[in-house]
Amino acid sequence: MAKERVHRVDTRSEEYYATKTTIFNALIDTIDLGQLAQLDAESAREEIRDIVVEIISIKNVVMSISEQEHLLDDICNDVLGYGPLEPLLARDDIADIMVNGADTTYIEVNGKIERTNIRFRDNAQLMNICQRIVSQVGRRVDESSPICDARLLDGSRVNVIAPPLAIDGPTLTIRKFKKDKLRLADLVKFGSISEAGAELLRIIGHSRCNILISGGTGSGKTTLLNCLTGFIDPTERVITCEDSAELQLQQPHVVRLETRPPNIEGSGEVSMRDLVKNCLRMRPERIIVGEVRGPEAFDLLQAMNTGHDGSMGTLHANTPREALSRVESMITMGGFSLPAKTIREMIVGSIDVVVQASRLRDGSRRIMQITEVMGLEGDTIILQDIMKFEVEGEDEDGRVKGRHRGTGIGRPRFWERASYFNMERDLAKAIDALDT
Repeated sequence: MAKERVHRVDTRSEEYYATKTTIFNALIDTIDLGQLAQLDAESAREEIRDIVVEIISIKNVVMSISEQEHLLDDICNDVLGYGPLEPLLARDDIADIMVNGADTTYIEVNGKIERTNIRFRDNAQLMNICQRIVSQVGRRVDESSPICDARLLDGSRVNVIAPPLAIDGPTLTIRKFKKDKLRLADLVKFGSISEAGAELLRIIGHSRCNILISGGTGSGKTTLLNCLTGFIDPTERVITCEDSAELQLQQPHVVRLETRPPNIEGSGEVSMRDLVKNCLRMRPERIIVGEVRGPEAFDLLQAMNTGHDGSMGTLHANTPREALSRVESMITMGGFSLPAKTIREMIVGSIDVVVQASRLRDGSRRIMQITEVMGLEGDTIILQDIMKFEVEGEDEDGRVKGRHRGTGIGRPRFWERASYFNMERDLAKAIDALDT
C-alpha cells in the first residue's frame, strides 16, 4: 500500500503543544478579553505578546528564541485569528484546506491532495474557530444547526459540518479565494485552453451569448465564469446571485446578491430562486448565477429568453448533454407541471453555448468542450461541438498530454450574433485556427 504523503507545514513536538496549552490557559486566566476587544488588531497582538512573554518567564519555560517566536505567533492567531489555519490561509499556492477533526488537516496544492501535520489543540478549539468564521457573516453552527456555509473576509468559501453529524469532530472545508483574478490569457498559459479556444470564448462573451458552464467539483467552473465576465461591457448593469459571494467582477455597475439560510426557528430563508426572481425587477442587463442547483433554473431560463442576453451560470455535470438534462430535472423537481417538450423548447430558446470544464487524473484542469445548443428535433435537443480536448496520453511525469481541436463545423449557430457585434472576421479566424 502506498505511503501517504505528509506535507511538513508544522514540525513541532508533542512537548511544544503541551507547553502551548499551559501558557494559553494561563493567558486566558490573566487577560481581559472585553478590554482586548476594544483594541485594534496590532495593539491587541502586542498586548498578548507582552503577557505571554511574562508568563514564560514566571513559569521558567525553557525555549529557544525561534520556538518562542513561533509560540507567540500561534497564541496570537488562536486568540485573534483562525489559529493553526493562519499559515495555510497566508499561502497563495493552496487551493483547498480540508480539516477532518482536530488532528487531521489536508490541503490541495497544484491539483494534488496532501496531508499536513497542522493540528488543533482539541475539537473544542476547532469548533471555536468554526464559530468565529461563520459568525462574521451572521450565521451559526452548533448541534441544532450543524451544517453551515459561510465565507472568510477575503472571500474564501467555507463549509462547516459539526457533531453529531460529523462523527470524528467538526469538519471544516475552505475553498481559498484567489487574490489575483485570473484571465483567459492565464488559462492559456496553464494549458487549460488553446489560444484559438480562448479567442472563441472571448467572441462568445462579447457577442452576448447565454452561457452555461458545466463541470465537476473542483474543475474550475467559478474561475472560468470569472474569466468570461471580463468581456462584459463596463456600461452594462450586471446582477450576480450566489450562495457565497465569490465572483470578482471588475465592472463598475455590479449588484451582488447572496442567499440567506433559515434562522434557528426555521424562518427568514432567502433562496436562490427568490434572488433570481427579484433581480428581474432590478433592470439587469446581464444576470450571473454562481451555481444553478434548483428551481431557480426556470427563472434563469425565463430571464435568458426575455431580453437578458449574455447571462451566465454554472452547474455540476460531466458533459454538456448531462448539463441540459440536469436543468430539465431541476425544473421538473421544482414543481413546474410542464410537459418535457415545453421545458426542452425553453432550454433550446435560452441557452446558446455550454462550456464543459474538467479536472483530469493528474490534477490539471482543462476546458474539454465548447458546445452549441442547435435546436430541437422531435423530443431530442441537438448539440454541436465547436471545440474538444483530445487526450493523447501521458508524459514521463504522469501529466496528461493532449490538444484542443476544432470539429470542422464551418459556421457556428451564433455567427449572426457575432456579425451584429462586428466580430464575424475574428470568429472566422478563431474557427480556422482551431481546425488547423
